[in-house]
This record gives sequence, C-alpha cells and structure tokens, in this order.
Amino acid sequence: MDQDSGTLTKRLIESAGKVICIELDTRMINVINDRFKFYNNFEVINEDVLKVDLNKLISENKNANLTNAKIVANLPYYITTPIIMKLLEEKLDIESITVMVQKEVAERLIDKPGGKNSGAITYGVNYYTEPKKVIDVPNTSFIPAPEVNSSVIKLNVLKKPSVEVKNEELLFKIIKMAFMQKRKTLLNGLTNGNLESKAEIEKMLIDLGFDLKVRGEKLTLNDFAKITDYILKN
Repeated sequence: MDQDSGTLTKRLIESAGKVICIELDTRMINVINDRFKFYNNFEVINEDVLKVDLNKLISENKNANLTNAKIVANLPYYITTPIIMKLLEEKLDIESITVMVQKEVAERLIDKPGGKNSGAITYGVNYYTEPKKVIDVPNTSFIPAPEVNSSVIKLNVLKKPSVEVKNEELLFKIIKMAFMQKRKTLLNGLTNGNLESKAEIEKMLIDLGFDLKVRGEKLTLNDFAKITDYILKN
C-alpha cells in the first residue's frame, strides 16, 4: 500500500526482518518488484487489502520465527475507514498500525470519545487501541500537491479492549445508531434504530442516570458499554 514507487517500502525493508507489501495497482507491481529484487526480506502481494486474509498471512510468517508484526501504510483516502475497521475488528496479532490519512480523518480517529471531532469510528479506534498523532504532513510535501493536508497517526493495539462489555457486536450497533443522525438525541437515535420502544429506552436512560436530551456524541465508551449490558440484562 505504497503510493510513491516504494519510498516508504525501502525504509521499511532496511529496518524490518521482513516486509510484505500489499499493492492493488497492477502497474506498480513490476516497478516495486524490480526496485527491490535484490532484497531477500521482501514480498509483494497484488491484491485488495480488504480481501486479504491478514490473520493467516501474519500467522504463517510468525511461524517463520518473525515476531512483533506491525502494519505501516499510506492508505487510499477514499476507503480509510473500511480498512482501519477491518484491521481492528479482525483482532490481528499485531503491535501497532501506523498510517497516513487525510488530516480531518486523523483528527476524528485519534480524538477521545465525546470529543469535538469524535464520530462512530472514534469509539472503535479507542476500544481496540491507544491512538496518537505522529506528525502533520502539508499538501506541499507532495508533487503534484493534493487538495488536502495529511497526518501520520499510530494506533498502539491494546492487549484487551479498553472497556469490558458482554457483547461487542451490540455495542457497536448501538454506537452506530447513536451517530446515524448526529444532531438527534440518543433517545431518538436508538428509537429510530428500532433497538427498543421509545418508552423502554426512556426507562433505560433514566435507570442509568442519563439526561433524556443527551446526544450520543457526548457519551464515553464506558457509557455505551453500560447501555449495552443493560439491554442484554433486561
């Protein structure tokens, strides 16, 4: 996933035990293979990263006495969110994910749940990882210069999720409902999502001590975990 003829890949090859490059653009495959043909710690896969069995790929290489797997990439900006969520939801045996993404997206990814830039993906990122910004990259760093600025972020993967919840799938379903219409109250968001009847959701929010006018983006991950567990229990 290297969009600059291998500049990033070269740095990685020189410092890592092995580099596996996943590149969808067939035009780049010959360029990359030719540039790095003398390195014995490099492999390239011509495939869409969303279709690759990353767990199998990592497992096979760890069996070859390679450890501390990390993911480093310049992500295609138009599918940043699906790729990030694939990497997290598959619970890969990796230490970290370091990626360059559009700056506005980076601010959403690394924000704290309930922060001014937070969105549904913010909660997913903070559930699985400890995110941080590495550096901002202005558009003038590229030729030709794109219209947007970029940021490099690092997601340090947690050994266990940041909050305990009895059903992860339901947790993220509830978060998604809360952010479907961001200006709506949590009560309306969950009601419109057909989670429960409005009366039942009102009772739940009162029982849990939430204001009936609270918006989903104001809640913490722990708040959503409490809601999830409440629904499962009742």
